Order: sequence, then structure tokens, then C-alpha cells
Amino acid sequence: MLADPIQTLRDHGIQPSAQRVEVARYVLDTDEHPSADRVWEVVRERQPTISRATIYNTLNLFVEHGLLRTLLLSEGHVVFDPKTNRHHHFVDEATGRIVDVPWDALDVGRIDELPFEVADYQVVLRGRLS
Repeated sequence: MLADPIQTLRDHGIQPSAQRVEVARYVLDTDEHPSADRVWEVVRERQPTISRATIYNTLNLFVEHGLLRTLLLSEGHVVFDPKTNRHHHFVDEATGRIVDVPWDALDVGRIDELPFEVADYQVVLRGRLS
């Protein structure tokens, strides 16, 4: 569980408003990879007047300050990942569920042989959970 969302936001240079704290309580403490719409659904239960625009602005602010990463794992479907450490992803094609894959679980080689400089990469595996 997220120990202190207010302090976490302050530690990342974000002024903690009531709406930002509620978004942080959910999105920084979930094992899901929620879309903005999912964040809005969950946070709206505790903050009924929160707008979609506030959700989008808050999520983008969290990304700018390094609290979240955006992922485009399927065409036109952006999700947010609270785990900012290096890892890969597995997408269950039957359910759409996204599972984190430890970085060291995959051995990706020969990147240094490519004719361009690679700043970052991740592998997205697709299939069905067993």
C-alpha cells in the first residue's frame, strides 16, 4: 500500500490537491495497468465531481514527474504503469490483462549491433495466460 500519497507527490515536486491525492491513491498503488477511463471510474467513487479532464491532466503530470509511465501496448489504447523500473510486459489476448515480466527474465541480445543508438526498449509478449 502506498505509504503517504501526499508526501510522495511532494517528493516529486507536485502540489497535492485533493483530486491528485485520490488519483495517486489508486494509480500508484495498483497492480493493474489502468487506462485514463479506468482511473476516472475508480476515483469518481471517492470524488464524484472529478472530471475526465482533471484525470487526464493529473495522469500526464504524474508521467512528467516520473511517477508513471505511459504504455501503448495495443493500437490506440494507452495505459499507465506505476512501476517505473525496467521491465517487460505480457498481454493476455483473451482478456487484455497486462502482466509485468521481470527485466532479467528475457535475454535480448545484439542491440549494440544495430545501426542506430538505442536509448531504451521493452519487449511486449502476447498470448494466453495458462
